[in-house]
Amino acid sequence: MNISNKKVGVIITGGIAAYKITELVRSLVKSGAQVRVMMSRAACQFIAPLTLQILSKQEVLVDLFEESDAEHVKHIAYADWCDYVVLAPATANILGKLANGIADDLVSTTLLAVHCPVLIVPAMNHHMYNHPAVKQNIHCLHSYGYRVMPAAYGYLAEGYEGQGRMPEVSAILAELKLLIAQTECPQLLKGKKVLVTAGGTVERIDPVRFISNDSSGKMGYAMAIIACYLGAEVQFITSKEGFFMLPGMTEIRVYSAQDMYEAVEQAFEGCDYLVMAAAVSDYRVKEPALNKIKKTATNQELTIELTTNPDIVAIMSAKKTSQCVIGFAAESEHLMAYAKDKLARKNLDWIIANDISQANLGFNVDENQAVLIGSNGSEQVFERMAKSNLAFELWQAILTNQVRGEGVHGLSGK
Repeated sequence: MNISNKKVGVIITGGIAAYKITELVRSLVKSGAQVRVMMSRAACQFIAPLTLQILSKQEVLVDLFEESDAEHVKHIAYADWCDYVVLAPATANILGKLANGIADDLVSTTLLAVHCPVLIVPAMNHHMYNHPAVKQNIHCLHSYGYRVMPAAYGYLAEGYEGQGRMPEVSAILAELKLLIAQTECPQLLKGKKVLVTAGGTVERIDPVRFISNDSSGKMGYAMAIIACYLGAEVQFITSKEGFFMLPGMTEIRVYSAQDMYEAVEQAFEGCDYLVMAAAVSDYRVKEPALNKIKKTATNQELTIELTTNPDIVAIMSAKKTSQCVIGFAAESEHLMAYAKDKLARKNLDWIIANDISQANLGFNVDENQAVLIGSNGSEQVFERMAKSNLAFELWQAILTNQVRGEGVHGLSGK
């Protein structure tokens, strides 16, 4: 989800996590957003307004009664300017004020005038966060339509662990992008369950060696994220670590092809779409060694007997009822011929073909290009672009066909 040219108001209140907002502002500006910062007086005790002014290249508002422009009331003009607001860190104090309609300073007065979507990011002591009054205020804010992120669990400023940390900036950005997508994109997958596999599976030779491939899981993750943006409930089955799960996404970690087969089989009946983006090992070692295979003077050559793994997408496609099954074909030659053969042979609804012989495309990189081939004979070529953008385009093409001309207007916000 592209946040370029979005007008994002960042409102900071007085918690120790305020210093982290410099990274948030910098990331938003780097992504092309227009950012204007507002700070409570307490926030200024933790970070200087000048720092945020330099990063945002905009005046930082601090004083409710500092009105240098006779034609505009500053805090109202600020509220009207914003497309989205991020309130972070949000203290127990501001949560209570906002939940109860109290307007007694710049921040609380402005928030009552804001009429765009607001993402609230609480951060405070563990005991404060779990106080019944704070919990009730958060529940109230949810009922008002605010998006409130759960506080993270971890090491607190007080010297012990608990829930109350401000989530990482990357998580806040991901949540903001989801909020933007769900505000601006048609929720064509709302109420649908999407099952996505990603990453290369691992087949053990012995306890220290294995057979795998170069798949990073990035394309599958992009397909999962975009499905979530479009309102789907997503199950993400992956062999790779490090993917951030949005609300509405569940991660299922697997290791081998057999693990992945079992996970997909369990979830397939209840899903509406299966996106088989994982690079599943075609073969596994028939009898993996229980101990490390040692090289000796008389053991200069090693023969490993392989056996085939389950063909997950073919098995699932053979027993589909109303599910839409989408496969991938990563080929180094004869791209279209091999992809069309796989589409027909495995009874797929769609196949996404990409040429992995080209440098810096396909496996383990951030960009890709592809051809989408439908079982109805349709073909659509997508030129080189970021995998997240490509995922938008692919879902757009697939869903446009399925909604029979209703279109997916709004997906241009990629």
